[in-house]
Amino acid sequence: MSTAAAPLSVHRTDLLARLGATPVFDLVVVGGGATGLGVALDAAARGFKVALLEAMDFAKGTSSRATKLVHGGVRYLAQGNISLVREALHERTTLLNNAPHIAQPLAFVMPSYKMLDTPFYGIGLKMYDALAGKAGLGSTQFLSAGATRRLLPTVQDKGLKGGVKYWDGQFDDARLAIALARTAAAKGALLVNYCPVMELVQEEGRVAGVVCRDAESGQRYTVRARCVVNATGPWVDHLRQQDAELMGKPVKPMVAPSQGVHLVVDRDFLPSDHALLVPKTADGRVLFAVPWLGKVILGTTDTPRHDLAREPRPFEEELNFILSEAGKYLSRAPTMADVRSMWAGLRPLVKPQDDDGENTKGISREHTVLTSKSGMVTVTGGKWTTYRAMAEDVLNACFDAQRLPRKPGGVTVKLPLVGTPTSGRAQHSMHMAQGMHSYGSEADFVATLPGADIWLANCLSEAMVRFAARFEYARTVEDVLARRSRLLFLDARLAAKLAPRVSAILQEELGSDTALTAFLVLAQQYAGEKVA
Repeated sequence: MSTAAAPLSVHRTDLLARLGATPVFDLVVVGGGATGLGVALDAAARGFKVALLEAMDFAKGTSSRATKLVHGGVRYLAQGNISLVREALHERTTLLNNAPHIAQPLAFVMPSYKMLDTPFYGIGLKMYDALAGKAGLGSTQFLSAGATRRLLPTVQDKGLKGGVKYWDGQFDDARLAIALARTAAAKGALLVNYCPVMELVQEEGRVAGVVCRDAESGQRYTVRARCVVNATGPWVDHLRQQDAELMGKPVKPMVAPSQGVHLVVDRDFLPSDHALLVPKTADGRVLFAVPWLGKVILGTTDTPRHDLAREPRPFEEELNFILSEAGKYLSRAPTMADVRSMWAGLRPLVKPQDDDGENTKGISREHTVLTSKSGMVTVTGGKWTTYRAMAEDVLNACFDAQRLPRKPGGVTVKLPLVGTPTSGRAQHSMHMAQGMHSYGSEADFVATLPGADIWLANCLSEAMVRFAARFEYARTVEDVLARRSRLLFLDARLAAKLAPRVSAILQEELGSDTALTAFLVLAQQYAGEKVA
């Protein structure tokens, strides 16, 4: 019999009762993506009374649609942004240490087809190693053509001159988000998904809280707080405009959305534990082929958008670009028929106030923290790798605005997230398909739940669905198949096939609408099929 301790349960009625019964929080965070969750965890770990409100599901937006890389940013080094790269390299190691079951080192190979490519990129990557210092994951190596072929068995052989191998990291973004949420809850934070903020509460010219609405019941709650943080990613301008209207002074939008698209194909296109990286494609973009959870991710694009769609669709030219460029570097060119899933995510790039947002490739990937005259703190930009450092910057802004009493930082530098193995080391590779091992130290507990021996697919059991509903805040079929399991992102058609059974289990667990029909439509989109 397992001796695994029971995780913290997340009954929605209890969460909402607590939301309504708390007179005032120290901090209310609006937005449950990487940044908001990082802020909630840091603040709770410092002893503040924290509530986080998310309109949809945690990581529903940008934070579940990354390239799955924990990286310092090789291309930012080429742009001369040394400080951003140095910070990200050190945060990379912190993340890998704090969540080894869902974030691990990954070796990359840059194949060279010109004689000068190997020394040119190799020297730059040696600088990358130097910036990492003791936080480095491995030394950059110059490769012969033969060594490159051994590490990338399906690399395009014609004209291959050699290559360069270097190290970065990879992770499961959505499961990291859930780990952050659950770790914050264990530290006392109150987190509620499907609870959109409808309006700000202002008293005497200061933001004093928010009004939110439970999306399931429609009930509204006035949540008072000493400080409100707007961490809604690409959507931060919505609350900024509302805040400005209450103050009687308009503000300029600060986000220039950029769309990144990824395609997923079977592992036989790149049967390797090494990722392939092309630093400069035909139009100057970067191309990745990354082994991940039993599949291979191809991407990414960087395309300006002028809307803020919750489920942005890949443009046809983006799909064609990724497939055609991948075909230049793989021995077998993938086609649309080979694509198991596709997705698009919006990056919240912060534009200069005199910029029109048309050239997103040149916009800084650094994050920005602003405090309005009413005391609301807004954070946007940045990337997953630096979420923890961003959270510290946000809390410093809250202190500087005298909305919260200053407390020492650094509390999350060595804070293991929920599921971290007691040994501090993962017993599996991120290249493997999802399974019980994905739960780290909680795997034994998951195995005690009903249906642990009933597998809906090789990567998903009934017990995993029940665990998602009871302990991981899952409310819908999409929550389970897109973000607790990553099946929608890996094989959209298989996810659609399993959806009715997942819905039935959720009905048993929650007794509420599981949004099955909406998920089936979404799965068609991820599969690249025309939606009626």
